[in-house]
Amino acid sequence: MKYTEEKIAEIGENIILALKTVYDPEIPVDIYELGLIYDVQISEEGAVKVIMTLTTPNCPVAESLPAEVREKVTEVEDVKEVDLELTFEPSWNKDMMSEEARFELGMF
Repeated sequence: MKYTEEKIAEIGENIILALKTVYDPEIPVDIYELGLIYDVQISEEGAVKVIMTLTTPNCPVAESLPAEVREKVTEVEDVKEVDLELTFEPSWNKDMMSEEARFELGMF
């Protein structure tokens, strides 16, 4: 069964809510607001592709953080499969953080 645009949008909103429960252990802000999620693509069949990065290639959670992201997205209702791509292009920088994240970290 193919999902409608409305259903895909709903799944997307739920994925964002799930991603906002994942935190970089060194920074008290969720990975979505940090700007570590570059893209989330959802097919009509419920397959999800997440393109993300880490704050640095040598990040101490380089193994566990992507696994946690995959797990959280997999748990979202109507997600059938998750493909997670870790990239360092473009490399993450502080400008990618949301205003909320900057405020939380006192970077105004």
